[in-house]
Amino acid sequence: MSELLKISLPDGSVREMPLGSTPADVAAAIGPGLAKAALAAKIDGELVDLTRPFTSDASLALVTSRDEAEALDLARHDYAHVLAEAVQALFPGTQITFGPSTDDGFYYDFAPATRPFTDEDLPAIEAEMRKIIQADKPLRREVWSREQLISRWKQQGESFKAEWAAELPEHEELTVYWSGDDWLDMCRGPHLPSTGKLDPQAFKLTRVSGAYWRGDQKNAMLSRIYGTGWLNKKQLDAHLTRLEEAAKRDHRKLGQEMDLFHLQQEAHGSVFWHPKGYLIWRELEAYMRRAIDGAGYREVKTPQVMDARQWEQSGHWGKYRENMFVIPDEVPNVDDEGPVISGEADWMALKPMNCPAHVLIFRQGIKSYRDLPLRIYENGCCHRNEPHGALHGLMRVRQFTQDDAHIFCREDQIVAEVKAFCELADRVYKDFGFTYSIKLALRPEQRFGSDADWDKAEDELRNAVIEAGLATEEYGWEELPGEGAFYAPKLEWHLTDAIGRTWQVGTIQSDRVLPERLDATYVGEDGEKHRPVMLHRAIFGSYERFIGILIEHFAGKLPVWLAPVQAVVATIVSDADPYAAEVAEQLKAAGIRVDTDCRNEKINYKVREHSLQKVPHLLVVGKREAEEGTVALRTLGAEHQKVMPLAEAIALLKSETTPPDRR
Repeated sequence: MSELLKISLPDGSVREMPLGSTPADVAAAIGPGLAKAALAAKIDGELVDLTRPFTSDASLALVTSRDEAEALDLARHDYAHVLAEAVQALFPGTQITFGPSTDDGFYYDFAPATRPFTDEDLPAIEAEMRKIIQADKPLRREVWSREQLISRWKQQGESFKAEWAAELPEHEELTVYWSGDDWLDMCRGPHLPSTGKLDPQAFKLTRVSGAYWRGDQKNAMLSRIYGTGWLNKKQLDAHLTRLEEAAKRDHRKLGQEMDLFHLQQEAHGSVFWHPKGYLIWRELEAYMRRAIDGAGYREVKTPQVMDARQWEQSGHWGKYRENMFVIPDEVPNVDDEGPVISGEADWMALKPMNCPAHVLIFRQGIKSYRDLPLRIYENGCCHRNEPHGALHGLMRVRQFTQDDAHIFCREDQIVAEVKAFCELADRVYKDFGFTYSIKLALRPEQRFGSDADWDKAEDELRNAVIEAGLATEEYGWEELPGEGAFYAPKLEWHLTDAIGRTWQVGTIQSDRVLPERLDATYVGEDGEKHRPVMLHRAIFGSYERFIGILIEHFAGKLPVWLAPVQAVVATIVSDADPYAAEVAEQLKAAGIRVDTDCRNEKINYKVREHSLQKVPHLLVVGKREAEEGTVALRTLGAEHQKVMPLAEAIALLKSETTPPDRR
């Protein structure tokens, strides 16, 4: 009689199964419905294929489409493999490299035999993928030796795969997955039982781009094919609808249409703000200054360029230098011949962050325990050397301005300060109409500081959120292992926009490392020197990115108080021009940003043009309005206009143009 293993199920029951049986066998023993629905399994918490044999007593949880996050990741991984198989079937000689799942789909990188792939190739590849899915080919795992795997890749002309296989760690188990009997790929897995578990109508290939082998621009250029994949067509359709809506809201497109800003190659990753766009910036800056003034912060301004030795002492030179712009501390050679710089000068760097400079301000003069907490704020312009390919409109730039502050406090003040910041951030986000969730990012593997310090810092942040009443399901409270900065754990605020996307913006970090490294001290009640704790915090994150988020969240129809032009007075006939000027003057006197449009154009043309510019209010005037002292008020998005006395219109607009913190 074969040995029986005890398999514990989530409901507390235990099944006895023969040695060598699989999760698929357990599913079949429970019932045909579960056997059909099962996609993968968790054995002792590890996600594995349904066909992975048990080797000892174990706990088992079967994964079905109800386990959406895990099922989606499995499906997307399989779509990537099916994509690679389809491409090699259609384009013989194409080499395969890697194909991971992503947040909303998958991609695969290829080395084509003849020409790079284009978007025109995608329909044929999709059709071939559907054939593979409908063939319901079993996906079978095998363990191979390194020599066997390298030999296979070389025989197949797969030089990229052979290179990667040769570099995998010696102790690592090397696995391949067969699709049927004629195609395989090197992969850790797990995978679905067969290609037929995928819905052939639940994926779409979206675009083709270039990508360097292993992300290094010195290596070969590959063709990357992107796709989106889901569990069913309903999910796919909903996603494509979201993409269409996101495209309409793209801040780069709206920024151009609304004449807010532009970017160009002469300043990669830096924004040229136009007058209208900078008006939005100025309103946000004024709003934030009122908020931080009311919360007891002191605003400062610090240098853009600092000596590399300062960055060495802070730890950024060793851990962050690849993202810094470094410059030699010398006068460049002005002769036509010879090198521009000698290469012998000391190095300086544009600041990628404000924190070390704020410590230097704290260190000026002797600080007492009575001076704490000291809250230092800066609208600090920073530079980070982001790769060109990673830049994205306002969302990922090289030059940006943070609404940055650092709170220097005593140990006994930390929880109260973090709680106060949570309440401040809550007011700000609600003023902009955002809902949000809060995450606690815990210690990463590579970090400064002792475990005891990290334990303490994480508990302080956690307790502050609890005291603020925000560590609840309503606020999406979650802890993220390994996601903290190298010097401190942090709380993160993730905003949800109008179409359901999330954006990580605000943060507060509890840091005991930087004050130690930069020798920040205060004199305690006992007369001895002590280290302050440094809380790094921001609410907008950066002005550039926050403005980009606002544009997309509101689809360009910003709240009236933020709109660059809050009203336009437009004439129907030229006889009303003097009255339009009078109306505009009264609006300006009330503090409303107003333009006039007295062009010799039809009113419908003017309405359409100012609607595209997302002007909140259009005040239409003709002969009758001029005679009666009224205006026809057309509000953006409303179906009908309202005729009202000018004074009433001014009162209405004045209330809407008042910032929310002043109402």
